[in-house]
Amino acid sequence: MNGIREQDGGAGPQYYDKEFWRSENLKYAEPHYRLLKSARIIRRLAGDRPLSLLDVGCGPATLKNLLPPSVAYHGVDIAIHEDVPYLTEADIVKAPIRVGDARFDIILAQGFFEYVGEYQAQKFGEISEMLADDGIFITSYVNFGHRKPMIYDRYSNVQPIQAFRNGLSRFFEIRRAFPTSHNWAHGEPNRKLVRAGNMRVNFNVPLVTPKLAVQYFFICSPKS
Repeated sequence: MNGIREQDGGAGPQYYDKEFWRSENLKYAEPHYRLLKSARIIRRLAGDRPLSLLDVGCGPATLKNLLPPSVAYHGVDIAIHEDVPYLTEADIVKAPIRVGDARFDIILAQGFFEYVGEYQAQKFGEISEMLADDGIFITSYVNFGHRKPMIYDRYSNVQPIQAFRNGLSRFFEIRRAFPTSHNWAHGEPNRKLVRAGNMRVNFNVPLVTPKLAVQYFFICSPKS
């Protein structure tokens, strides 16, 4: 597991079209654990300041309702469910990620890079060009080094977390990296007390995190 995952038979990564994502992303219409934690991180970073945010792979734009009014929300996705000014529909894997000429104070891409296959570096570059000079880029990536990893068959980009980190660091300064949660099973926690505890854990535990981190958040700034 040291590179981009290919289809069976070596035909290359498989990418899914608008019709697939139109139904798939509705599974995330209700806030899930990782989304709630990313919203918590954004609220703490933003404070009361008026900021602009781009949600890459926004799906049904559930995040918008979790953020304060001071954060001007924009989303981009291959399958948009509402015709509203703050949402842009585009094939964000095969076409450039762009919202006019806009640049953003915060860009979030969670649950996105596992699906980009050979386009990973290109997407990092496009996002870096859209980030304000003092902006913050937040992304997530699955920990495929978990003690018992579960690999979704739709993923086209499966690699060790260090390989992902190395690719990310070519375009951004990585300020922090920490687990979305620790869990014995390779899925975000469901039990109320375990979820509540993990929601506040934004640090790595030596020896434990590499094997029990479900995913990682990376908090990044523009490359100097």
